Amino acid sequence: MADNTFVAVVNDTDPKNKGESYPCSISGSDYNQFIGKKIGDVVEGQFVKHKETEEHLDGYKLEITGGCDNVGTPMRRDLDGGAKKPLLVTSGTGFKGHKIVNKKGQRYRTKHEGLRMRKKFRGSTITNETRQINLKVVGKGKKSLAKISGKESSEEE
Repeated sequence: MADNTFVAVVNDTDPKNKGESYPCSISGSDYNQFIGKKIGDVVEGQFVKHKETEEHLDGYKLEITGGCDNVGTPMRRDLDGGAKKPLLVTSGTGFKGHKIVNKKGQRYRTKHEGLRMRKKFRGSTITNETRQINLKVVGKGKKSLAKISGKESSEEE
């Protein structure tokens, strides 16, 4: 990736915010802080800034929960490294485990017992090929995520 930027999706786990997600970005010198991190690692929020307000998430602790590369290949926690690897999977991360069938003009979703498929996944380590990182709030900062994103003023009205 030439521009050295990650798209970060930060999920607020506070019940008051109902699990809302906020778009953020990671670029510049902050980009290097994430290279080599794995799914499940906790990082500081000062390396992540909100996309629209350009404000850093100071004081927040964020856990890496997943991500994908530039073509949409999902990351899996149980794979080591950052390369693409084929896996034979049942329904779960990256595979829904059902087929859509059209009968008499209607669409039906059918599940077959034992349906498995070989799919490619990325490993759990963040590399230069990673495009999106999913983050979950573990520790709160001084300002709420709604204030940082500028959404709180519209919610109060």
